[in-house]
Amino acid sequence: MSVRKLFVINPGSTSTKIALFHEHEMVFSTTVEHSAEDLAAFKEISDQLEYREKVILEELEKAGVSLEGCVAFVGRGGSTYGVVGGTYEANPILIEHLLVGITGHHPSSLAVPLADRFAIQYGGRVFMISECTDELQDLARVTGVKGVYRDFFTHTLNQKEVAHRYAASIGKEYKDLNLVISHMGGGVSVSAHRKGRTIDTTDVIHGDGPMAPTRSGALPAVSLVKLCFSGKYTQREVYNLISKEGGMVSHLGVADVREVSRRAENGDEYAKLIYDAMIYQIGKYIGAYAAVLKGEVDAVLLTGGISKDPNVVKGIEDMVKFIAPVVVYPGEFEMEGLAAGAIRVLDGVEEPLIYNGKPVWEGFPFVTD
Repeated sequence: MSVRKLFVINPGSTSTKIALFHEHEMVFSTTVEHSAEDLAAFKEISDQLEYREKVILEELEKAGVSLEGCVAFVGRGGSTYGVVGGTYEANPILIEHLLVGITGHHPSSLAVPLADRFAIQYGGRVFMISECTDELQDLARVTGVKGVYRDFFTHTLNQKEVAHRYAASIGKEYKDLNLVISHMGGGVSVSAHRKGRTIDTTDVIHGDGPMAPTRSGALPAVSLVKLCFSGKYTQREVYNLISKEGGMVSHLGVADVREVSRRAENGDEYAKLIYDAMIYQIGKYIGAYAAVLKGEVDAVLLTGGISKDPNVVKGIEDMVKFIAPVVVYPGEFEMEGLAAGAIRVLDGVEEPLIYNGKPVWEGFPFVTD
C-alpha cells in the first residue's frame, strides 16, 4: 500500500506553519515568516489569502517539496462558532464563516480556505481540526451573575493530541478515559476530559485559571473592579493585563520561564515567589478539575513548552500525584495533531463531522432576560 501524503497548514499573526506528512511521519516542516510591511498592505485578514498562498508555494518550491499526490489538506480552524471537537470536512458554509470571521478575525481562519485552494489545484480532501471547540457541560457554564457565562477557550489541539497519544500508549482509546490535562506555554490551561469530551476547562483568554507567563489567570473580582475604575488604566490596558501582559510579565517583566527559574536559583526572592506561585496555581486547578471528574482520573497529563522544565513538573507532581499517574508530553504537537485527526477519518476510525453554521450552545432556553 502506498504511503499517504498530507499537507498541514497553521497560520499565525506573523507567520504560517506548514508541514508535509507521510502518514504520521512529518517529512518536511517550516515556518514561513510574513513581514509587517507585507501584511500592512491588507485591510482585512481575509485579504491575505492569495498572498499567503503565494508565499507558501514559493517556500515549497524553494525546498523542492511537491504537493502532488496529497490525499488530504488539513487546516487549523478558527473564527467559527463553537463546535464539538473532531475532524470536520470542509463545506461552503465553513469556508464562508472562516473568511468573514463569524466570531472575530484571526489568521488561523485562513488555514482551511488555503487548504481548499490547494485541494482544487492538486486534488485531495479538505479537513479542519478546530481550536474553536465547545464541549462544556451545562454546569460549567454558569457563574454567579445572571447573563454572564463561562466560555471555552483552551489549548484544544495540543490537549486532545496528547490525550490520543496517552490512550494509544496504554492500548486504549481517548473516548474510554478520564483525564486532567494542563497545557503550559505563554498561557496555561487546565481541562477535565471525560470520555473524549472536554467537559470543563479554564478560559485561557478571559482571565481564568492559573497565572501564566503572559496571562493574569483568575483575579479577585472586587480588586479588579477597583483597578478598572481607578483611572489609571484604559479598557484596552486592563484587557492586556489579563490576556497579554499579566502573570510573569506583570511581576517580573519577562515571559521566559527559563529566565525566571534562573533568577530564582540565583537568589532572586521575588522571582522564586512568582515561579512557585505559578506551579502552585497549576497544581491547585488540576485538583479542582479532578473533582469535576469525581476523582475518577486515569492520568494527569502535562504538556506545552513549560513542561520541559523539570522543576515545574516536579512541583506539580508533588501536589497532584495522589490523584493519578502524572505523564509528561514536553512541547507542542499541533501540527502532528492536525495530521492525526485527518488520518483517523481516512482510516475510518472516526466519521468526519459537518459544520452546520450554528454554535453548539446558544444559551439556556429557560433563562430569559
